[in-house]
Amino acid sequence: MAYFVPPFFPVVYVRGYAMTSAEIADTVSTPYMGFNLGATKARQTWDGKVVRQVFESPVVRLMKDYGYRDIYANGTEITGPIPARSIIIYRYYDTADKDFGDGKALSIPEAARGLRALLYQLRAQMCGAQADLQRQFKVHLVAHSMGGLVVRAFLQNDEISTPEDRNLVSKVFTYATPHNGIEMAGINVPAAFGLWDMNNFNRGRMAEYLDLPRDEGRVDTLGGKFDAQRFFCFVGTNHRDYPVAGGLARALAGEMSDGLVKIENATVADSPRAFAFRCHSGPYGVVNSEEGYQNLVRFLFGNLRVDGVLEVQALPLPPSVEKARRRGKSIRASYYFECSVSPRGALGYRLTERRRDTYSAILRGYDELLNLEDTDRDAPRWPMLFSAYLDTSKITVGRTVVFGVELKVSTTGYTINNKLWLDQHVEGEYLFRDTLTFKVTLKPGGFNLRYLRTDESWSEKKGTLAQFGPDASFSVPLDSGKGFKGTLALTVHKISPAGTPVHHEREYA
Repeated sequence: MAYFVPPFFPVVYVRGYAMTSAEIADTVSTPYMGFNLGATKARQTWDGKVVRQVFESPVVRLMKDYGYRDIYANGTEITGPIPARSIIIYRYYDTADKDFGDGKALSIPEAARGLRALLYQLRAQMCGAQADLQRQFKVHLVAHSMGGLVVRAFLQNDEISTPEDRNLVSKVFTYATPHNGIEMAGINVPAAFGLWDMNNFNRGRMAEYLDLPRDEGRVDTLGGKFDAQRFFCFVGTNHRDYPVAGGLARALAGEMSDGLVKIENATVADSPRAFAFRCHSGPYGVVNSEEGYQNLVRFLFGNLRVDGVLEVQALPLPPSVEKARRRGKSIRASYYFECSVSPRGALGYRLTERRRDTYSAILRGYDELLNLEDTDRDAPRWPMLFSAYLDTSKITVGRTVVFGVELKVSTTGYTINNKLWLDQHVEGEYLFRDTLTFKVTLKPGGFNLRYLRTDESWSEKKGTLAQFGPDASFSVPLDSGKGFKGTLALTVHKISPAGTPVHHEREYA
């Protein structure tokens, strides 16, 4: 029988949408249904160049790095006992292939019921009739694209699962899932468009199988059925390299997407998330990426989480715009907040990256930050910059976890009396720009956090001890010579091996 050592539970992979019969035939012909795909190329965000970067695949890396194994032997799936550190592929497309089934694809509710049955089958294989092992049994669900909707239907639909069933799941990680549906040319897929089951991505249809009210518009909520803090969303921001349909899909999806799924539709409300310059699938896809893998294993197995929120105190105006404001003219502006996070020792990847040039920067208006009187908000809408999962077992030097944060603040432009200000505008000018290095050291009962601003200082220095605020977060003051002022509030959570959920009261962008 298997013995469970949290957080190393079985990993169940749920693949994404296969549209045509040829695509279905291709996917059922492979043992790992895409989880075995690797890559040798990565596209740099800053110049668009392709560089050689080998990523073996999630399957291979889980085997090499964490001792996982598949459940295939002697030409078939193992039906007897299997170890806890197993990778299981949920093959719900097999029935859609005429060699393996009746040639009819399962509906999402049917696939969700099949997922439930698979989890109980795995529990029987790993635990037998031993009640103590059955109580310990959990799985991590990892899903790409539509596979994430199958997972959500299992977790949310009361006609498919019970709270006891959902308790079998430790954590969920989704790659590029259209949690709020798919839009083409700005229009949600029509409910009547049943060709190749494309209406699975219609929000009205989604509300039905996700057991959500049909009249609320958005369907990117778990409806209180599963803890959103144990549900991670990995989002692609590269629409240019998505190859499907000869480029038609990316043309219809538009710039603020991964080539198929809009960035704003790729997350679940209140869930942690990360962004990477990868497309929906293909050679530069999200699943076959180092960025995706690093977020996957740090979320599943890491023992630290750091949330970063930027609290803005001052957003300065250029001198000529400030002069116009003092003369009583109406000034309007919105702001971009760009952020990337990299752990020490990372080469060729970032845990998350939100940039203007990939249309993934956080956008805020002046009023919702510093002028609430002209809004209906009770509190400022501070940018939630990142939720980064870290792992003390990956420390390269000493006893401290070290990571870097590149932060930029700029404006979309200013209007004076409703006219765009261009007289002295210089493209690429920032209100604030710096790279910060953070050093988190565990101590009895908590953490120490030190920081450095490393655009003008070496990151190897000791750094300044951050103040610990009343809201259980560390406060890091930020300013610039132009007059920008803010505080980066960092909340550090230690995650238990059992994956104790982390709760927050911040609003995600």
